[in-house]
Amino acid sequence: HPVGIESRVVMLKSMLNLESNDDVVMVGLWGQGGIGKTTLAKALYNSTFRQFEGSCFLANVQETSKGCKDLVTLQEILLKDTLLLQQRLEVSTVDKGINIIQRRLGHKKVLLILDDVDDLCQLNALAGEGKWFGNGSRIIITTRDKHLLTCQGIYQDHVYEVEALDDNQACELLSKHASQTHQIRIDLVNGALNYAKGLPLALEV
Repeated sequence: HPVGIESRVVMLKSMLNLESNDDVVMVGLWGQGGIGKTTLAKALYNSTFRQFEGSCFLANVQETSKGCKDLVTLQEILLKDTLLLQQRLEVSTVDKGINIIQRRLGHKKVLLILDDVDDLCQLNALAGEGKWFGNGSRIIITTRDKHLLTCQGIYQDHVYEVEALDDNQACELLSKHASQTHQIRIDLVNGALNYAKGLPLALEV
């Protein structure tokens, strides 16, 4: 149960309008590295994936998609997970992968999370348009690049800016990770809090 996550999940759910099956909704999670975008996306995924016919959490898209072949691999994982296949569908090229995604998922209500996207070609290969997926589908993209979301047609009302923890949350997170065996001097605690500026990854480290 990461600190400060529940209220954020509630806000995201309202942005996603999960009750509606009228169309496909794309939402961007935007913020600096270490701010908790992936943690928030995972929490959202775990609490909502049962509402969909198929779901897939594609982690570390930036890292995994260094070349064209790697984009094909991500397409294969996307198809395998959302269709609940025993084995991966073999995809020969990115364009063929796009065609298979549209054909196999075009009438399916899916939840797709693309984590740590940093290039438009990744989005074009994995979720180029909402109409690739069936009505009621929800696509969530986490990124450090807000401009990328705009290029994808995701505008301000569907962009959730993940912000730093407030002072109380930061203190709680630090205490979870700090030594429990010794009383830590208050000036050291305050120094660490001041240095981390509410960034969850910095507090954990």
